[in-house]
Amino acid sequence: MNIKNIIMIGAGNVATHLSVALSQAGYNIRQVFSRTEASASELADKLKCPYTTDLSQITHEGDLYVVSVKDSALNDILPKLVQRAPQALFVHTAGSVPMNVWQGLAERYGVLYPMQTFSKLRQVDFREVTFFTEAHTAADLKLLNEIALHLGSKVYEASSEQRRYLHIAAVFACNFANHMYAVASHLLSANGLPFEAMLPLIDETARKVHELPPVEAQTGPAQRYDENVINRHLEMLKSEPRLAEIYEQISKNIHEYASNKKETL
Repeated sequence: MNIKNIIMIGAGNVATHLSVALSQAGYNIRQVFSRTEASASELADKLKCPYTTDLSQITHEGDLYVVSVKDSALNDILPKLVQRAPQALFVHTAGSVPMNVWQGLAERYGVLYPMQTFSKLRQVDFREVTFFTEAHTAADLKLLNEIALHLGSKVYEASSEQRRYLHIAAVFACNFANHMYAVASHLLSANGLPFEAMLPLIDETARKVHELPPVEAQTGPAQRYDENVINRHLEMLKSEPRLAEIYEQISKNIHEYASNKKETL
């Protein structure tokens, strides 16, 4: 079965980037739904398609319904959505939500999880996006894999349990890492220094893990557990005890990873 008409449920960061990429790849985005009219109309304008803010007005003519909304909204939306087109394929794009959220509601269902960081104001090259797919049937899994490949993306099949760990790993690798940039920016600006001074260091740190395991790429006072430097840094952070606590705990964890590595050699 070919996928001709796609209905986008949601108009946030993931829905925006994914729907635009699907449209550019030749798929027909038939309609956009969002509970917020401003976001629904904005995305629909980009896609040159109709939109609705009313679940009961979602078209029944979709072959694939892609749900990209907050996890907390799924329980309310899914039962009403499936009633619109019982024979269609339904997927969500969440990393931390199991596939069985569809069980008992839809006959055909799955997951199309793009593991990437999305912001509306920054374009994403889908050739640099990795999708993780799961489906209730082998035929629908093949369809989802074909869609990801058609976007030029890498695709892997992953169970709901595996995807839970993908998501938490992504939080550490992306969200927490970015927060560390925010902390660095705060410390620099408070002392009259530009954040852009960090960019070559950030870029090289990211490049290294393309070639080395992260534990081997680790450097700095925590890796060698230089207590003199660590204590000086903690003294400097006395006025910001929460940052001092983060610094101390992460330093200990880095040292533990480094010690474990030595023990396995």
